[in-house]
Amino acid sequence: MSISEERKQVILQYVTGKFMSRLHSNIGPAVNEKQQSLVLSSPTEDSKMVLASTKQPVQLYSKEFFGLCGIGGILSCGITHTAVTPLDLVKCNTQANPKEFPGTIMGFRKIYSGEASKLGFGSGFAGLVKGWGPTAWGYSVQGLAKFGFYEYFKWLFASWIGDEKAYKYRDVVYLFASASAEVIADIGLCPFEAVKVRVQTNPAFARGLMDGMPKFISQEGFSNLYAGIGPLWARQVPYTIIKFMAFERIAEAIYKVLPKPKSEMSKTEQMGVVFTAGYIAGVLCGAVSHPADTMVSKINKLKMEGGLMTKMRAIYSGTSTVPGIGFKGLWAGFTPRVIMIGTLTGLQWFIYGTFKAAVGLPTPGSSGKPGAKH
Repeated sequence: MSISEERKQVILQYVTGKFMSRLHSNIGPAVNEKQQSLVLSSPTEDSKMVLASTKQPVQLYSKEFFGLCGIGGILSCGITHTAVTPLDLVKCNTQANPKEFPGTIMGFRKIYSGEASKLGFGSGFAGLVKGWGPTAWGYSVQGLAKFGFYEYFKWLFASWIGDEKAYKYRDVVYLFASASAEVIADIGLCPFEAVKVRVQTNPAFARGLMDGMPKFISQEGFSNLYAGIGPLWARQVPYTIIKFMAFERIAEAIYKVLPKPKSEMSKTEQMGVVFTAGYIAGVLCGAVSHPADTMVSKINKLKMEGGLMTKMRAIYSGTSTVPGIGFKGLWAGFTPRVIMIGTLTGLQWFIYGTFKAAVGLPTPGSSGKPGAKH
């Protein structure tokens, strides 16, 4: 028994209406009766009207808000760190293999030309992107937690003490929110960082993440993936505190001297402030966290028994057979890292801000007014 075209249309309209009602109930207030009648009356043009009318802005500090901030963090950290893999590769080797890589320019030349092939490095562009896999995965995981939890802890701590105190002591809120977020983020990053440093400073160890991670675990055990967690926290927590505190305060200072308030600026103008504040904050971050970064590179290359302090002491002061790096050695690779971190941080804030603006969230950086949303 055939169904008439008219009846098919009625069934299709009914199913479409039910689907739209169920979808909207999951993302916002239920579709009201008037909207349902629009769906039932026309499954084409009126369905578009329902979609437009049911689209709700993301509620600030909701689960969806924090989730989107986390996604912004994935894009922000994952893309930028992967993009600067060549510079990171050279930086790690100037720290871990200073005899073979005494300087940044020479390091690039040696790898790209194939001169470093005797050490296990590739040549050309492929040689310079060694370690991109663990970099991409590790810093995407870190970005998810870093930005998502920063926004969450900033809101949580502010809600505990109230808006007025949160503004008055905003530096304290920024400090504890960023530190708490980074401690969590580094737990996710640490295993990938260990593999990254190992394949970059000892390229014969593995091709990348897929073979490097299983080999690392089989040879040294899973727990050794976290051998560098102490220096990683020592590097990343101060870095992140400055990254967020300095950014928030620099952005606030810039907005104060501009001729119009943030609320009247276009998104493009706001993003100019975001990148500028992010770059300046990044330079400060790179300088403060550099000694700990050197230790991370050394520890993840080192193969010896003993705890964290034993390894750090051996690296700094040396052993009976290997001389220590001393205070001067802690600053090896300083110039490329500061350039890298400054650019990296500026771009991270820019990508994060662009994503937030694209999904309808306020751009990062406070205008300095109590209760300002950012």
